[in-house]
Amino acid sequence: GIAAAVAAARAGRSTLLVERYGFLGGMGTAAGVTNFCGLHANVRGAHRRVVEGVAADLLARIDALGGLNAPHMVMGRIQAQAYDTSAYKIAADDLVLGSGAQILFHALAAGVVMADPGRIAALLLETKSGRVAVEGRLFIDCSGDGDMAAWAGAPFEKGDGAGNMLYPSSMFRINAVDPARADTSWSGLARLMAEAERNSNRRFPRKSPIVRPQKSGIEWRANMTQVARPDGRAIDGTDARDLSEGEIEGRRQIADVFQFLRTVPGFEASYIVDIAPQLGIRETRRVLGDYVLNEDDVLGCADFADSIGVNGWPVEAHVAGDVVFKFAPEGSRGYNGLPYRMLLPRGLDNVLVAGRCASMTHMGQSAARVSGACFAMGQAAGTAADLALAGDGTARGIDVATLQARLARDGAFLQEQGE
Repeated sequence: GIAAAVAAARAGRSTLLVERYGFLGGMGTAAGVTNFCGLHANVRGAHRRVVEGVAADLLARIDALGGLNAPHMVMGRIQAQAYDTSAYKIAADDLVLGSGAQILFHALAAGVVMADPGRIAALLLETKSGRVAVEGRLFIDCSGDGDMAAWAGAPFEKGDGAGNMLYPSSMFRINAVDPARADTSWSGLARLMAEAERNSNRRFPRKSPIVRPQKSGIEWRANMTQVARPDGRAIDGTDARDLSEGEIEGRRQIADVFQFLRTVPGFEASYIVDIAPQLGIRETRRVLGDYVLNEDDVLGCADFADSIGVNGWPVEAHVAGDVVFKFAPEGSRGYNGLPYRMLLPRGLDNVLVAGRCASMTHMGQSAARVSGACFAMGQAAGTAADLALAGDGTARGIDVATLQARLARDGAFLQEQGE
Protein backbone atom coordinates (compact mmCIF):
# COMPACT_ATOMS: atom_id res chain seq x y z
CA GLY A 1 0.00 0.00 0.00
CA ILE A 2 2.80 2.43 0.86
CA ALA A 3 4.65 1.80 -2.39
CA ALA A 4 1.46 1.98 -4.48
CA ALA A 5 0.37 5.29 -2.94
CA VAL A 6 3.81 6.86 -3.30
CA ALA A 7 4.18 5.79 -6.94
CA ALA A 8 0.73 7.08 -7.91
CA ALA A 9 1.10 10.38 -6.03
CA ARG A 10 4.58 11.05 -7.41
CA ALA A 11 3.05 10.70 -10.87
CA GLY A 12 0.73 13.58 -10.01
CA ARG A 13 -2.41 11.58 -9.30
CA SER A 14 -4.82 12.50 -6.52
CA THR A 15 -4.19 9.59 -4.15
CA LEU A 16 -5.77 8.49 -0.88
CA LEU A 17 -4.20 5.74 1.22
CA VAL A 18 -6.80 4.16 3.52
CA GLU A 19 -5.54 2.45 6.71
CA ARG A 20 -7.52 0.72 9.46
CA TYR A 21 -4.96 1.53 12.18
CA GLY A 22 -3.37 4.83 13.19
CA PHE A 23 -0.07 3.99 11.49
CA LEU A 24 1.20 2.49 8.25
CA GLY A 25 3.22 -0.66 7.61
CA GLY A 26 0.65 -3.44 7.56
CA MET A 27 1.96 -6.75 8.84
CA GLY A 28 5.39 -5.12 9.15
CA THR A 29 4.18 -2.93 12.03
CA ALA A 30 0.71 -4.07 13.13
CA ALA A 31 1.77 -7.72 13.30
CA GLY A 32 5.24 -6.95 14.68
CA VAL A 33 7.20 -8.66 11.91
CA THR A 34 10.18 -6.25 12.42
CA ASN A 35 12.07 -7.95 9.61
CA PHE A 36 12.13 -7.29 5.86
CA CYS A 37 12.27 -10.54 3.89
CA GLY A 38 12.68 -10.67 0.13
CA LEU A 39 14.63 -7.45 -0.31
CA HIS A 40 17.69 -9.59 -1.09
CA ALA A 41 18.37 -12.64 -3.22
CA ASN A 42 21.15 -15.20 -3.41
CA VAL A 43 22.25 -14.52 -6.99
CA ARG A 44 24.62 -17.31 -8.02
CA GLY A 45 26.14 -17.33 -4.54
CA ALA A 46 26.35 -13.55 -4.14
CA HIS A 47 23.91 -11.80 -1.82
CA ARG A 48 22.46 -8.65 -3.30
CA ARG A 49 19.44 -6.42 -2.88
CA VAL A 50 16.92 -6.92 -5.67
CA VAL A 51 14.12 -4.59 -4.54
CA GLU A 52 14.81 -0.89 -4.99
CA GLY A 53 12.76 2.15 -6.01
CA VAL A 54 10.21 3.22 -3.40
CA ALA A 55 11.45 0.49 -1.05
CA ALA A 56 14.94 2.04 -1.13
CA ASP A 57 13.45 5.42 -0.21
CA LEU A 58 11.66 3.87 2.76
CA LEU A 59 14.76 2.04 3.98
CA ALA A 60 16.83 5.21 3.74
CA ARG A 61 14.35 7.02 5.97
CA ILE A 62 14.30 4.19 8.52
CA ASP A 63 18.10 4.16 8.50
CA ALA A 64 18.28 7.93 9.02
CA LEU A 65 16.22 7.42 12.19
CA GLY A 66 18.69 4.81 13.44
CA GLY A 67 16.17 2.02 13.05
CA LEU A 68 17.69 -0.23 10.36
CA ASN A 69 19.90 -3.24 11.03
CA ALA A 70 22.53 -4.45 8.62
CA PRO A 71 21.33 -7.42 6.55
CA HIS A 72 21.74 -10.78 8.30
CA MET A 73 21.87 -14.35 7.04
CA VAL A 74 18.90 -16.68 7.34
CA MET A 75 19.98 -20.32 7.71
CA GLY A 76 23.15 -19.53 5.79
CA ARG A 77 21.25 -19.25 2.52
CA ILE A 78 19.72 -15.80 2.10
CA GLN A 79 19.67 -12.36 3.70
CA ALA A 80 16.91 -10.53 5.57
CA GLN A 81 17.00 -7.13 7.25
CA ALA A 82 15.56 -6.23 10.65
CA TYR A 83 14.22 -2.81 11.57
CA ASP A 84 12.69 -0.90 14.48
CA THR A 85 8.91 -0.74 14.25
CA SER A 86 8.65 2.80 15.61
CA ALA A 87 11.17 4.07 13.07
CA TYR A 88 9.21 2.33 10.30
CA LYS A 89 5.99 4.10 11.33
CA ILE A 90 7.63 7.54 11.32
CA ALA A 91 9.49 6.90 8.06
CA ALA A 92 6.34 5.69 6.31
CA ASP A 93 4.39 8.82 7.30
CA ASP A 94 7.20 10.99 5.95
CA LEU A 95 7.52 9.07 2.70
CA VAL A 96 3.81 8.93 1.87
CA LEU A 97 3.01 12.53 2.80
CA GLY A 98 6.15 13.73 1.02
CA SER A 99 4.92 12.10 -2.18
CA GLY A 100 1.76 14.19 -2.13
CA ALA A 101 -0.60 11.38 -1.17
CA GLN A 102 -3.21 11.79 1.55
CA ILE A 103 -3.69 9.31 4.41
CA LEU A 104 -6.96 8.43 6.10
CA PHE A 105 -6.30 6.52 9.33
CA HIS A 106 -8.83 4.66 11.46
CA ALA A 107 -10.91 3.80 8.40
CA LEU A 108 -12.06 0.23 7.86
CA ALA A 109 -13.15 -0.79 4.37
CA ALA A 110 -16.67 -2.23 4.52
CA GLY A 111 -17.86 -2.66 0.93
CA VAL A 112 -17.94 -1.28 -2.58
CA VAL A 113 -20.41 0.50 -4.83
CA MET A 114 -20.28 -0.78 -8.39
CA ALA A 115 -20.67 1.43 -11.45
CA ASP A 116 -21.19 -1.70 -13.56
CA PRO A 117 -20.25 -5.39 -13.13
CA GLY A 118 -16.58 -4.77 -13.93
CA ARG A 119 -15.97 -1.35 -12.46
CA ILE A 120 -15.95 0.00 -8.90
CA ALA A 121 -17.42 3.47 -8.41
CA ALA A 122 -16.71 3.93 -4.70
CA LEU A 123 -15.20 2.24 -1.65
CA LEU A 124 -17.32 2.26 1.52
CA LEU A 125 -15.48 2.99 4.76
CA GLU A 126 -16.48 2.81 8.41
CA THR A 127 -14.83 5.66 10.33
CA LYS A 128 -15.19 7.55 13.61
CA SER A 129 -17.02 10.14 11.51
CA GLY A 130 -19.50 7.53 10.34
CA ARG A 131 -19.83 5.60 7.10
CA VAL A 132 -18.37 7.38 4.07
CA ALA A 133 -17.96 6.56 0.40
CA VAL A 134 -14.72 7.39 -1.42
CA GLU A 135 -15.22 7.75 -5.14
CA GLY A 136 -12.36 7.06 -7.51
CA ARG A 137 -11.46 6.27 -11.08
CA LEU A 138 -9.03 3.49 -10.23
CA PHE A 139 -8.63 1.39 -7.08
CA ILE A 140 -5.69 -0.66 -5.77
CA ASP A 141 -6.41 -3.46 -3.29
CA CYS A 142 -3.42 -3.85 -0.95
CA SER A 143 -5.56 -5.15 1.93
CA GLY A 144 -3.67 -8.44 2.15
CA ASP A 145 -7.03 -10.21 2.25
CA GLY A 146 -8.29 -9.14 -1.18
CA ASP A 147 -11.32 -7.56 0.48
CA MET A 148 -12.13 -4.95 -2.15
CA ALA A 149 -11.57 -7.24 -5.13
CA ALA A 150 -13.68 -10.00 -3.58
CA TRP A 151 -16.54 -7.61 -2.76
CA ALA A 152 -16.43 -6.43 -6.37
CA GLY A 153 -16.88 -9.99 -7.61
CA ALA A 154 -13.35 -11.12 -8.48
CA PRO A 155 -12.77 -14.86 -8.11
CA PHE A 156 -10.37 -15.99 -5.41
CA GLU A 157 -8.92 -19.04 -3.71
CA LYS A 158 -7.99 -19.88 -0.14
CA GLY A 159 -5.44 -22.42 0.96
CA ASP A 160 -4.18 -25.53 -0.77
CA GLY A 161 -7.49 -26.77 -2.14
CA ALA A 162 -8.08 -28.93 0.93
CA GLY A 163 -8.82 -26.07 3.30
CA ASN A 164 -5.29 -25.65 4.64
CA MET A 165 -3.91 -22.11 4.73
CA LEU A 166 -0.47 -20.98 5.93
CA TYR A 167 -0.56 -20.77 9.73
CA PRO A 168 -0.41 -17.33 11.37
CA SER A 169 1.82 -16.32 14.29
CA SER A 170 1.64 -13.90 17.20
CA MET A 171 4.88 -11.93 17.32
CA PHE A 172 6.45 -10.46 20.46
CA ARG A 173 9.59 -8.59 21.46
CA ILE A 174 11.82 -9.26 24.46
CA ASN A 175 14.03 -6.82 26.33
CA ALA A 176 16.88 -7.12 28.87
CA VAL A 177 18.58 -10.00 27.06
CA ASP A 178 22.26 -10.53 27.82
CA PRO A 179 23.76 -10.46 24.30
CA ALA A 180 27.09 -11.87 25.48
CA ARG A 181 25.44 -15.08 26.67
CA ALA A 182 22.56 -15.48 24.23
CA ASP A 183 23.03 -17.99 21.42
CA THR A 184 22.68 -16.29 18.04
CA SER A 185 22.87 -19.52 16.02
CA TRP A 186 19.82 -20.75 14.15
CA SER A 187 19.97 -24.23 15.70
CA GLY A 188 20.72 -23.57 19.38
CA LEU A 189 17.23 -22.69 20.58
CA ALA A 190 15.61 -25.39 18.46
CA ARG A 191 17.94 -27.94 20.05
CA LEU A 192 16.99 -26.78 23.57
CA MET A 193 13.30 -26.97 22.66
CA ALA A 194 13.69 -30.52 21.38
CA GLU A 195 15.47 -31.49 24.61
CA ALA A 196 12.69 -29.93 26.68
CA GLU A 197 10.08 -31.94 24.81
CA ARG A 198 12.04 -35.17 25.28
CA ASN A 199 12.66 -34.61 28.97
CA SER A 200 9.29 -33.21 30.08
CA ASN A 201 5.66 -32.90 29.11
CA ARG A 202 6.30 -29.52 27.50
CA ARG A 203 5.04 -29.10 23.94
CA PHE A 204 5.72 -26.17 21.63
CA PRO A 205 3.34 -24.79 18.97
CA ARG A 206 5.94 -25.29 16.25
CA LYS A 207 9.51 -26.28 15.53
CA SER A 208 11.94 -23.86 13.83
CA PRO A 209 11.78 -20.94 16.27
CA ILE A 210 13.01 -17.54 15.12
CA VAL A 211 14.35 -15.55 18.08
CA ARG A 212 16.83 -12.97 16.83
CA PRO A 213 18.50 -9.79 18.11
CA GLN A 214 17.42 -6.32 17.13
CA LYS A 215 19.91 -3.50 16.65
CA SER A 216 20.53 -2.84 20.35
CA GLY A 217 21.43 -6.44 21.15
CA ILE A 218 19.43 -6.41 24.38
CA GLU A 219 16.15 -6.42 22.45
CA TRP A 220 15.13 -9.52 20.50
CA ARG A 221 12.17 -10.34 18.27
CA ALA A 222 10.46 -13.68 18.79
CA ASN A 223 8.51 -15.77 16.31
CA MET A 224 7.67 -18.98 18.15
CA THR A 225 3.90 -19.37 17.91
CA GLN A 226 1.53 -21.04 15.49
CA VAL A 227 -2.16 -20.30 15.85
CA ALA A 228 -4.73 -22.90 14.85
CA ARG A 229 -8.42 -23.64 15.19
CA PRO A 230 -9.53 -26.35 17.64
CA ASP A 231 -9.62 -28.77 14.67
CA GLY A 232 -5.93 -28.09 14.00
CA ARG A 233 -6.34 -26.06 10.82
CA ALA A 234 -5.04 -22.53 10.43
CA ILE A 235 -7.47 -19.82 11.47
CA ASP A 236 -9.18 -17.86 8.73
CA GLY A 237 -8.06 -14.24 8.87
CA THR A 238 -11.22 -13.11 7.08
CA ASP A 239 -13.47 -14.52 9.81
CA ALA A 240 -14.04 -12.24 12.83
CA ARG A 241 -14.67 -15.11 15.24
CA ASP A 242 -11.56 -16.95 14.09
CA LEU A 243 -9.52 -13.77 14.47
CA SER A 244 -10.87 -13.14 17.96
CA GLU A 245 -10.07 -16.65 19.13
CA GLY A 246 -6.70 -16.50 17.35
CA GLU A 247 -5.61 -13.34 19.15
CA ILE A 248 -6.39 -14.95 22.52
CA GLU A 249 -4.67 -18.21 21.61
CA GLY A 250 -1.63 -16.34 20.32
CA ARG A 251 -1.17 -14.51 23.61
CA ARG A 252 -1.65 -17.75 25.53
CA GLN A 253 1.11 -19.36 23.48
CA ILE A 254 3.39 -16.35 24.05
CA ALA A 255 2.95 -16.62 27.81
CA ASP A 256 3.78 -20.32 27.64
CA VAL A 257 6.83 -20.17 25.38
CA PHE A 258 8.24 -17.20 27.30
CA GLN A 259 8.30 -19.29 30.48
CA PHE A 260 10.64 -21.62 28.60
CA LEU A 261 12.73 -18.75 27.20
CA ARG A 262 13.42 -17.52 30.72
CA THR A 263 15.34 -20.80 31.29
CA VAL A 264 17.61 -20.19 28.27
CA PRO A 265 21.09 -18.69 28.88
CA GLY A 266 21.02 -14.94 28.38
CA PHE A 267 17.25 -14.68 28.78
CA GLU A 268 16.91 -15.28 32.53
CA ALA A 269 16.26 -11.61 33.38
CA SER A 270 14.40 -10.75 30.18
CA TYR A 271 10.81 -9.57 29.92
CA ILE A 272 8.21 -9.14 27.19
CA VAL A 273 8.27 -5.51 26.12
CA ASP A 274 5.63 -5.75 23.41
CA ILE A 275 3.05 -8.10 21.90
CA ALA A 276 2.11 -7.05 18.38
CA PRO A 277 -1.23 -5.23 18.01
CA GLN A 278 -2.60 -7.99 15.82
CA LEU A 279 -2.05 -11.57 14.77
CA GLY A 280 0.40 -12.05 11.90
CA ILE A 281 -1.68 -13.39 9.01
CA ARG A 282 0.23 -15.08 6.19
CA GLU A 283 -2.55 -16.19 3.86
CA THR A 284 -6.25 -15.62 3.29
CA ARG A 285 -7.79 -14.84 -0.09
CA ARG A 286 -5.60 -15.02 -3.18
CA VAL A 287 -7.39 -13.10 -5.92
CA LEU A 288 -7.25 -14.91 -9.26
CA GLY A 289 -5.72 -12.77 -11.98
CA ASP A 290 -4.67 -13.09 -15.59
CA TYR A 291 -1.63 -15.09 -14.44
CA VAL A 292 -1.26 -17.21 -11.29
CA LEU A 293 2.30 -17.32 -9.96
CA ASN A 294 3.18 -20.85 -8.83
CA GLU A 295 5.82 -22.80 -6.92
CA ASP A 296 7.62 -23.89 -10.09
CA ASP A 297 7.96 -20.23 -11.10
CA VAL A 298 9.63 -19.48 -7.75
CA LEU A 299 11.96 -22.48 -7.60
CA GLY A 300 12.72 -22.29 -11.32
CA CYS A 301 13.56 -18.55 -11.19
CA ALA A 302 11.03 -17.89 -13.95
CA ASP A 303 11.16 -14.76 -16.03
CA PHE A 304 8.24 -13.08 -17.76
CA ALA A 305 8.00 -10.67 -20.66
CA ASP A 306 5.72 -8.47 -18.53
CA SER A 307 7.83 -8.66 -15.34
CA ILE A 308 7.44 -5.59 -13.12
CA GLY A 309 9.82 -6.61 -10.34
CA VAL A 310 11.25 -9.69 -8.71
CA ASN A 311 10.87 -11.99 -5.72
CA GLY A 312 14.06 -13.35 -4.18
CA TRP A 313 12.53 -15.15 -1.19
CA PRO A 314 12.27 -18.96 -1.13
CA VAL A 315 9.14 -20.99 -0.54
CA GLU A 316 8.39 -20.65 3.18
CA ALA A 317 5.47 -22.92 4.01
CA HIS A 318 4.09 -22.64 7.53
CA VAL A 319 2.62 -26.12 7.89
CA ALA A 320 1.17 -27.77 10.98
CA GLY A 321 3.82 -27.65 13.70
CA ASP A 322 6.72 -26.50 11.55
CA VAL A 323 8.13 -24.21 8.85
CA VAL A 324 9.38 -25.76 5.60
CA PHE A 325 11.77 -23.83 3.35
CA LYS A 326 12.43 -24.68 -0.31
CA PHE A 327 15.20 -22.80 -2.09
CA ALA A 328 16.02 -22.35 -5.75
CA PRO A 329 18.97 -24.55 -6.78
CA GLU A 330 22.44 -23.53 -5.61
CA GLY A 331 24.15 -21.37 -8.20
CA SER A 332 20.90 -20.28 -9.83
CA ARG A 333 19.82 -16.71 -10.51
CA GLY A 334 18.02 -16.83 -7.17
CA TYR A 335 14.94 -14.76 -8.00
CA ASN A 336 11.80 -15.00 -10.11
CA GLY A 337 9.98 -12.33 -12.05
CA LEU A 338 6.61 -10.97 -11.01
CA PRO A 339 4.37 -10.63 -14.08
CA TYR A 340 2.10 -7.62 -14.38
CA ARG A 341 -0.76 -10.01 -15.15
CA MET A 342 -0.79 -11.27 -11.54
CA LEU A 343 -1.96 -7.79 -10.48
CA LEU A 344 -5.04 -7.87 -12.76
CA PRO A 345 -8.07 -9.46 -11.08
CA ARG A 346 -10.30 -11.35 -13.47
CA GLY A 347 -13.51 -9.58 -14.39
CA LEU A 348 -12.53 -6.15 -13.05
CA ASP A 349 -11.40 -3.24 -15.21
CA ASN A 350 -10.42 -0.43 -12.82
CA VAL A 351 -8.90 -2.51 -10.01
CA LEU A 352 -5.33 -3.67 -9.37
CA VAL A 353 -4.33 -6.06 -6.60
CA ALA A 354 -0.88 -5.98 -4.98
CA GLY A 355 0.69 -7.82 -2.06
CA ARG A 356 0.01 -11.21 -0.54
CA CYS A 357 -3.52 -11.26 -1.98
CA ALA A 358 -2.26 -11.01 -5.58
CA SER A 359 -2.75 -13.86 -8.03
CA MET A 360 -0.65 -16.78 -6.76
CA THR A 361 -1.07 -20.42 -5.87
CA HIS A 362 -0.91 -21.54 -2.25
CA MET A 363 2.80 -22.42 -2.55
CA GLY A 364 3.70 -19.56 -4.87
CA GLN A 365 2.22 -17.19 -2.32
CA SER A 366 4.26 -18.79 0.47
CA ALA A 367 7.29 -17.15 -1.19
CA ALA A 368 6.10 -13.93 -2.84
CA ARG A 369 3.90 -12.83 0.09
CA VAL A 370 6.89 -11.26 1.89
CA SER A 371 7.65 -7.54 2.07
CA GLY A 372 10.20 -7.34 -0.75
CA ALA A 373 7.87 -8.69 -3.41
CA CYS A 374 4.98 -6.68 -1.95
CA PHE A 375 6.97 -3.44 -2.32
CA ALA A 376 7.72 -4.33 -5.95
CA MET A 377 4.09 -5.15 -6.73
CA GLY A 378 2.88 -2.00 -4.98
CA GLN A 379 5.16 0.35 -6.91
CA ALA A 380 4.14 -1.33 -10.17
CA ALA A 381 0.44 -1.02 -9.32
CA GLY A 382 0.73 2.67 -8.44
CA THR A 383 2.63 3.40 -11.63
CA ALA A 384 0.21 1.36 -13.72
CA ALA A 385 -2.68 3.31 -12.21
CA ASP A 386 -1.21 6.53 -13.57
CA LEU A 387 -0.78 5.00 -17.03
CA ALA A 388 -4.32 3.62 -16.99
CA LEU A 389 -5.83 6.99 -16.10
CA ALA A 390 -3.83 8.60 -18.89
CA GLY A 391 -5.25 6.04 -21.31
CA ASP A 392 -8.60 4.26 -21.50
CA GLY A 393 -9.05 4.04 -17.72
CA THR A 394 -8.54 0.27 -17.53
CA ALA A 395 -5.62 -1.53 -15.92
CA ARG A 396 -5.42 -3.96 -18.85
CA GLY A 397 -5.27 -1.15 -21.39
CA ILE A 398 -1.77 0.08 -20.57
CA ASP A 399 1.39 -0.58 -22.56
CA VAL A 400 3.52 -2.88 -20.39
CA ALA A 401 6.78 -1.82 -22.03
CA THR A 402 6.00 1.77 -21.02
CA LEU A 403 5.26 0.58 -17.47
CA GLN A 404 8.57 -1.25 -17.32
CA ALA A 405 10.46 1.78 -18.59
CA ARG A 406 8.81 4.00 -15.99
CA LEU A 407 9.63 1.56 -13.20
CA ALA A 408 13.28 1.37 -14.30
CA ARG A 409 13.44 5.16 -14.49
CA ASP A 410 12.11 5.35 -10.93
CA GLY A 411 14.77 3.00 -9.60
CA ALA A 412 12.93 -0.32 -9.52
CA PHE A 413 14.94 -3.48 -10.16
CA LEU A 414 13.43 -5.62 -12.93
CA GLN A 415 16.23 -8.09 -13.65
CA GLU A 416 19.94 -8.31 -14.35
CA GLN A 417 21.09 -6.73 -17.57
CA GLY A 418 21.37 -9.22 -20.40
CA GLU A 419 18.79 -11.61 -19.05
